[in-house]
Amino acid sequence: MKRNTWLALWIVASVLLGTGIANAHVPYFEHNDWSEQNPFIVQNGVEQSIAVYSWLEFGSWVRGTIDVDVYMFEIAEPTQLYIGSIVPACVGYEEFLPWFAIVGPGLPDPGMMVPFDIPEDYGAIIVENFAPGEERDKFYEPFGGKWYYDGPVYDDWVDEPGVYYIYYWDPYGIGGDYSAIIGDKEIWGLVEIIRALIYTPLIRQDQELHLECVLPWS
Repeated sequence: MKRNTWLALWIVASVLLGTGIANAHVPYFEHNDWSEQNPFIVQNGVEQSIAVYSWLEFGSWVRGTIDVDVYMFEIAEPTQLYIGSIVPACVGYEEFLPWFAIVGPGLPDPGMMVPFDIPEDYGAIIVENFAPGEERDKFYEPFGGKWYYDGPVYDDWVDEPGVYYIYYWDPYGIGGDYSAIIGDKEIWGLVEIIRALIYTPLIRQDQELHLECVLPWS
């Protein structure tokens, strides 16, 4: 068995046994674009902590070519949402600052233009990232063995039952790799363990990235 596979086994076992690795998310890859026609569907409840390793294409909002990734989930009762966005701390991503929006029934008017259509009788909560040029803290994520830039987080309740959407986009049109973080509860079953064993070695070899990651301080 390859060394990376043994390492993945040890990491997942550590997560499940609580031996010091925190904030482990069930990993998913964006193999196909998460669009309005093909959204990522959160299947196991929005509380389960997952990380969707995704990509936003370079594009101009003004010219109508901006890439928007779409995630969908449904709730039947008031639910606490934990949603975030992080970016690998790689050279070239210093100014990559994706925003996201939570769109659903009972939410307020967003109060600004957004690069997608909000369904009738729905509202939106816009979660902005840091401003360009603003210093971002960095952190090391041991599950995937990577450094990331801190990003925005939404951590609050939504009350109305129904179908909700999360939209991610880059208002500055730079594009790049990011991780959509959904949920904050570590819920691991057999399927999640198998998924982690498959994807963790790939993440640790940068197979989810669209560039060769060089750390700015290396």
